[in-house]
Amino acid sequence: MSLELSTSFYANTCPDLPQIVRSVIRSEFSNESRSAASILKLHFRDCFSRGCDGSLLLQRGDGRSAKGLKIINNVKRAVETSCPATVSCADILALSARESVIALGGPSWTVEFGRRDSPATVAAAMEAIPSPNLTATQLIQSFQRRGLSKRDLVALSGGHSIGQAQCSAFSARLFNGTPGDSIDRAFKSRLEKNCPPTAPDRLTNLDPSPTTFDNLYFRALLANQSLLFSDQQLLEIDLVGFVKEFAANQQTFFTAFANGMIKMGKLSPITAGHGEIRSSC
Repeated sequence: MSLELSTSFYANTCPDLPQIVRSVIRSEFSNESRSAASILKLHFRDCFSRGCDGSLLLQRGDGRSAKGLKIINNVKRAVETSCPATVSCADILALSARESVIALGGPSWTVEFGRRDSPATVAAAMEAIPSPNLTATQLIQSFQRRGLSKRDLVALSGGHSIGQAQCSAFSARLFNGTPGDSIDRAFKSRLEKNCPPTAPDRLTNLDPSPTTFDNLYFRALLANQSLLFSDQQLLEIDLVGFVKEFAANQQTFFTAFANGMIKMGKLSPITAGHGEIRSSC
């Protein structure tokens, strides 16, 4: 974590940054609210791959990632108009993630600034991003290596309250069988009909309310109705207490999610004096 990040980093050089980002995000989401999940996912994956340095934005992704990146580039252009060569893509992504969650009814949190952009991405770093097939033990280890607790793991997994997943991300649960998987049979049957082996790119909602940030994700977990194997693993003994807590109280989840996002946003960022400010994300 860096001591150079600050909430007032752009107070003099780009004081209207939050308002600019919020305006563009709200405008973009008026047509396509599902893009919020793409932006949140980009921020999460960026922070987990190399630390929050904007390097993931240089990596080619699927169509949904491309849609999120397009919005981030639109935000960047608006910021450049008011504050040229001042605000990093990494900071724009961090702030856009918060505004995306707020736009869909989720919590706010304090975003600190001062990150700089990596000039390049490292393909090997992508392997550090948690996959949807990890066990509870593997998930805990992945988060703990980054200074994030079990509570942070469960709370941040609640980001799956919004968005969709490709059938290929969970098809192994449906047709190959996964040891220790407790997926609800009726739910599994519905997924099999929606996700035949011939349609790996088809999309399915991650929870019952994919365009509203809420705690229904955790309620679905307790009913054994989660898409991803890694999500269902949150019902293991070390983690299920947090799932029950968040399912019972949405505000408790919101507070834990906000705290987790603050901690994650400080993961090994490149700060002032290092890195660069890219003109395009």
